Amino acid sequence: MASVSVDEAMRRAIALGARGLGATSPNPVVGCVLLDADGEVVGEGFHAYAGGPHAEIVALAQAGRRARGGTAVVTLEPCDHIGRTGPCSHALIAAGVARVVVAVPDPNPVASGGAATLRAAGVQVEVGVRADEAEAGNIAWLTSMRRGWPYLIWKYAATLDGRSAAADGTSMWITSEAARIDVHALRGTVDAVIAGVGTVLADDPRLTARNLRDGTLAIRQPLRVVVDSSGRTPAQARVRDGAARTWVATAAEVGAGPDGRVDLAALLAELHHRGVRAALLEGGPTLAGAFLAAGLVDKIVGYVAPKLLGAGPTALLDAGVTTIADAIDLELTDVTQVGPDLRITALPRKREA
Repeated sequence: MASVSVDEAMRRAIALGARGLGATSPNPVVGCVLLDADGEVVGEGFHAYAGGPHAEIVALAQAGRRARGGTAVVTLEPCDHIGRTGPCSHALIAAGVARVVVAVPDPNPVASGGAATLRAAGVQVEVGVRADEAEAGNIAWLTSMRRGWPYLIWKYAATLDGRSAAADGTSMWITSEAARIDVHALRGTVDAVIAGVGTVLADDPRLTARNLRDGTLAIRQPLRVVVDSSGRTPAQARVRDGAARTWVATAAEVGAGPDGRVDLAALLAELHHRGVRAALLEGGPTLAGAFLAAGLVDKIVGYVAPKLLGAGPTALLDAGVTTIADAIDLELTDVTQVGPDLRITALPRKREA
């Protein structure tokens, strides 16, 4: 096998890490490629599930003795603590790896320190190779660990004129089956799905990740979170059906904001405490507006159908904007056609303090 550059190996490691997306939480997605002393790939690995072997351990097992004197190319700084698995920094040292190339430092104070341990053992360490790409692939976990609450994606579906339902309240289906399948795939990448009690009362959604073609549930289900200030969620609501874990978050339990409703920042902090690193906000223009007004939304995924209604509920209500100068500016990062619909992905721009 021909030798490859460290840059090429990191690109491969990032692609490997992506295979674990949606299955590793509360751990990060990580990929690793091991090169021998001649630069040939002798081992590859990724973190497949929480509690399972880390990417470096999988790659080392493949490489065996050929790891000695070689280079480990890894998307995240090797961990330096004993959790459900041992420290990867020690495993790399024991294998005789001479050099470790890291894309992104570990922001978790519990697990960080691997680079320092490796250097102390005489291992050459380089940090920052393809950092932007690795950061993007692990953005939810990195963001969550750096600030202490989950990376929040607001998902909505609307007509071209911004309506989420017709004037009579009907909304099935605004978007196509292809778009709905895409949404279920998106649910499968997060740890929690959030909806307001108004949506539960109006639509009685299941909020599960499933295969729309046969209705089967995905193996891993996100936590279902109902934001319900006064505890109005019916006992017979489908979110209580046992298909997935459900938390009905009330103001009495979480804490109330000045408006008497659930304190959204406190809600996200509690979700982070429960191991949620990425959450999907679905259903409820009022709740979406409140999260946006509070500056708590990190990413927006909108499914826009080529339909016009001219009347009916809008996809978003009060987001704290009263004049055009206060509009929430967005950076478009992707526009993709999904069936007949458009999936628009955008990031809210940070406002000047």
